[in-house]
Amino acid sequence: MADDPVAVPVSRDTVRRAPKVLLHDHLDGGLRVGTVIELARETGYDRLPTTDPDELAAWFLGAAHSGSLVRYLETFGHTVAVMQSREALARVAAEAAEDLAADGVVYAEVRFAPELHVEGGLDVDAVIAAVLDGFRIGTERAAARGRTIRIGALLTAMRHAARSREIAELAVRHRDAGVVGFDIAGAEKGFPPTRHLDAFDYVRQQNAHVTIHAGEAFGLPSIWEAIQWCGADRLGHGVRIVDDITTTPGADGPEHHIGRLAAYIRDMRIPLEMCPTSNVHTGAAASLAEHPIGLLTALRFRVTVNTDNRLMSGCTMTSELSDLAEVFGYGWDTLEWFTVNAMKSSFIGFDERVALIRDVIRPGYEALTGGAAGPPARRPARSRPAPPG
Repeated sequence: MADDPVAVPVSRDTVRRAPKVLLHDHLDGGLRVGTVIELARETGYDRLPTTDPDELAAWFLGAAHSGSLVRYLETFGHTVAVMQSREALARVAAEAAEDLAADGVVYAEVRFAPELHVEGGLDVDAVIAAVLDGFRIGTERAAARGRTIRIGALLTAMRHAARSREIAELAVRHRDAGVVGFDIAGAEKGFPPTRHLDAFDYVRQQNAHVTIHAGEAFGLPSIWEAIQWCGADRLGHGVRIVDDITTTPGADGPEHHIGRLAAYIRDMRIPLEMCPTSNVHTGAAASLAEHPIGLLTALRFRVTVNTDNRLMSGCTMTSELSDLAEVFGYGWDTLEWFTVNAMKSSFIGFDERVALIRDVIRPGYEALTGGAAGPPARRPARSRPAPPG
């Protein structure tokens, strides 16, 4: 069932005008294709599959759409290789801010792993300073074009490495300069989050924020450890939480039975950083229509919509939201709900979150709906999930 009619039809063009909030976006997964080629030429990196922009874009998308998370992660070898100098990092960060602002993103948290960018002689503090400087430059350029965006950085430690405590300390040390939280990423299987308990304990003791990649390529144990052992404030992806939801036939349609872990996540309003296109590409979901975001939205989990890796998956926040609207029949009320969910779940101060919702997000959607949008009407969850209720 589609949402009620609104003043402005939902389309890719109109969704681009809507204010958006992005919580899960990788800096090394969002480079412009032309920038990859130029930086490779400047640094002497000669391992790109091609230097033709169209062909390279197609190569990244094809490698990402392999159905394998491992193959997907291999594409980062090329982007990380050209991000080993202060100038390159600042350029990539500035362009990310400009590109997101041009897509209507008003708040974003962009993550990167400082330990991956030290091959050119930078230390991790210099890596962080370069990225934060790039975000500042890009934000200023966007403002000069009439686009306002705020960007916070998330510092990521690699699950398979042994530098998580160091990265956690960096996240705390730089939090007054623009770092808003700590994350771990990389292959889940064989590298549980509990390997990094000392890092998570430190971050929480310092009253800082944690988001953890969990429940993407591995199931419920990864999610349970992230929440109950590591104290994650948010779950990166979290799609496998549907393994704790069973469906049985009912008199009025399918009935959904929520297990204890899923119920805890829903009851505690733990945000899910869902990345639909990326999840289809890595095989975490068979198709967009079959993506768990439909059911989780209908059951009113705290769902947020994100890009993950804009280069590899060939997506933007506009394409993610408009594709969901097309597949699930969502209208402006549900798109606004996703956006407010994300803003509420961000790692900045309460007053700042409220101000962005009140002064930017709500007015932006009112301009598109003529004031007709609001909280999604309550509807039962069915086999083709309706908007949240």
